[in-house]
Amino acid sequence: TINLWYGAAVTEAGPPPADWPVLTKIKDELGINLVLTALPSAENDQDQKINAAGAANELPDLFMVRRPVWLHLIEQGLVADVNDMYAKMPNRKTHYNEDSIAFTTVDGKSYGLASPGSIAKNEGLLIRKDWLDKLGLKVPTTTDELMKVMTAFTTQDPDGNGKNDTYGYGAFIEIHDIEEGLGRRMEPIMGAFGANGTWNLSKKNAGLKVFQPEYYEALSYVKEMCDKKVIDPNWLSYKKDDFRAAWKQGRFGIMREQNAAFAAKANYGPFDKNFPNGNWVIMDPVKGPKGKAAIGTFTTNYRIYAVSATAAEQGKKDAIAKLLNWMSSDEGYYLLGWGQEGVNFVKDANGVPNTSNLPDPSKAWDKAENQNITQLRNMVFYNGGIEIKARYPAYTTEVSKKVMDPGAVLLEMQTKTWESCVGGDTLPPPDADTKRFLEQGILEFLTGTRALTKDNWNAWVADFKKNGGQAWNDAGVKFATDNGLLR
Repeated sequence: TINLWYGAAVTEAGPPPADWPVLTKIKDELGINLVLTALPSAENDQDQKINAAGAANELPDLFMVRRPVWLHLIEQGLVADVNDMYAKMPNRKTHYNEDSIAFTTVDGKSYGLASPGSIAKNEGLLIRKDWLDKLGLKVPTTTDELMKVMTAFTTQDPDGNGKNDTYGYGAFIEIHDIEEGLGRRMEPIMGAFGANGTWNLSKKNAGLKVFQPEYYEALSYVKEMCDKKVIDPNWLSYKKDDFRAAWKQGRFGIMREQNAAFAAKANYGPFDKNFPNGNWVIMDPVKGPKGKAAIGTFTTNYRIYAVSATAAEQGKKDAIAKLLNWMSSDEGYYLLGWGQEGVNFVKDANGVPNTSNLPDPSKAWDKAENQNITQLRNMVFYNGGIEIKARYPAYTTEVSKKVMDPGAVLLEMQTKTWESCVGGDTLPPPDADTKRFLEQGILEFLTGTRALTKDNWNAWVADFKKNGGQAWNDAGVKFATDNGLLR
């Protein structure tokens, strides 16, 4: 018997039915009696349930757990080392890679099995290939080439309408936990200098990137973009909807955008109508003067499943490994992800599940009443090609009749150069005053309110350190060190 506390994929749908074929298969084929318990949907309630079980030494054999609670359980000796399990789960190589194992490693031992959560690296640097062709230019590969292309897009009427109404680069300020400062839309520029993201999580040079010399170099390049007016001047006032309306109206020719926001039918349709001969392509991040390049910084919201120390003492680790390995077999993957083939879904020629031509359409896996049959899909999904194609189907545009495939767009975006900052989003955030000092200060340099010289920059950094920056830096480095996030 293996007791599993799982995080439900759709909490309001309820547990799998009593006659769920998956349980029968696991019992008959693996010799495992799997007993399922759904964790509460609220994180605080999850934490309380697991902490209470830990305090009573009654943790289940296998359970999903949030990182702060998991670390506490490790300190108490209640979680088993799982290093020896990885080799026994060859089907789950898509789940457990260098980053995920590092995420669960404390003092050289892995104490959890971490699977990918939300889709990472789902944005890319896009450029108007039709504009390049019109001007006889190539896709830029360096910051110098990028500046030349942005200048040409701004000054040489790439859309041929006879108006001075285009710009090289488009953006807006979109700041997330790992992207303080100018936000993710400017990450491909900052990345060319090694200054993308909030944190450097290397053991050698851990800390806030704004304190590191590369940041000044990157900011100087962005200032040059502003001074030469090759970036849409509205970028500092744009909101997300404004930015997306602007590229669909042909206002700029280079941008960082999310795969579905660019290529999904409802999003690409207006651009296709306005510019049926328009053609965006995904490009590699440009290299800076020292050869650095990155589309941006990424993290992964890993789901940690831990094995209790009691389960290990009872010799259950091999059975748990066998269970998880089966879950990621072809049979288990489809059963847990979409249900029974021919009943809840059918496959297309590429193995992608869909719900067309089912004998009984009411049994389709994606109907609300059937969501309980895929409650464990988060244990097998890893944002792979099958899942992505099922989520982002290809289509033919209405006007230009070109085939758009947002799933293929995503997969290509993920192949580009990114910088890992796994765990960076768990570091302590700045207080409101410190955050405001940082973001306002950077904008003052870009808008010319404060001259961007090396002396002025160093003086501002010193002030920032006194006004909360150093305390934030030190708290972040300590947290990253204590939680095994430095690499």
